[in-house]
Amino acid sequence: MSASSVMSATSLSHGIDVATRYLDLAGVFSCALLGGAVARSVGLDLFGFLAVGIISGLGGGVIRDVLLQHGTPVALTDYAYLVTAVAGSVVVFLIKISEESWNRLFTALDAAVIGFWAVAGANKTLAVGLGWLPAVLLGTVTAVGGGALRDVILGRVPAVFGRNGLYATVAIAVAGVMVICSYLGVPQVGIGLGVALALVFRLTAVHYGWNLPNGLDWQPQSKVVSTLRRHRINPASTRNGDEGQSRPPKESS
Repeated sequence: MSASSVMSATSLSHGIDVATRYLDLAGVFSCALLGGAVARSVGLDLFGFLAVGIISGLGGGVIRDVLLQHGTPVALTDYAYLVTAVAGSVVVFLIKISEESWNRLFTALDAAVIGFWAVAGANKTLAVGLGWLPAVLLGTVTAVGGGALRDVILGRVPAVFGRNGLYATVAIAVAGVMVICSYLGVPQVGIGLGVALALVFRLTAVHYGWNLPNGLDWQPQSKVVSTLRRHRINPASTRNGDEGQSRPPKESS
């Protein structure tokens, strides 16, 4: 292998590492914002804002790093992570952003965060020499872990467990795309494609109300299905109404 090839490979690896770090930090900041919004919705004080924001922002990455057993979690060695989580929490404390406003105004950013973290988690797992299955698993854990921990400490059923627009499903798909692209030797394509897939898949699922089955008697509850059901019912009721109107009234004796 020539020296230029080695330098090119080294440069590419460094670039992927830098991109992964910034994707990780983007996810930390965004989830700290959401954690702060949830803290406001339940009436917590400043310490509560910081605690919930930090857990929401750093939880998924810490779980990933602990499971990888590849040194101290990066959130404890790279101070940018904690500072970023605190910054996100303080922003929401100073600027009123309710959880409802987050869901309404920042759905696209929330979708991008799934992409950021699923890609970062899969990349870090592959970088330590593990295979495709752990990479998909830890990519998903990185994306959903912080939010799940936040909900648990607040005594709520984690939103990732249902009726959330396929949150974890999107993370699994994104991590899978990242793994495939890495195996094909084009990880940089996987980063862009993963984030784009997260945006399209998540926004579509939220818009149409897609959710996974919750039992054997489950029936689709999406907007499309609801519209089709109304069209099936309305013609029958319309016909009955027309028959009632067209039938002449009985003469009273």
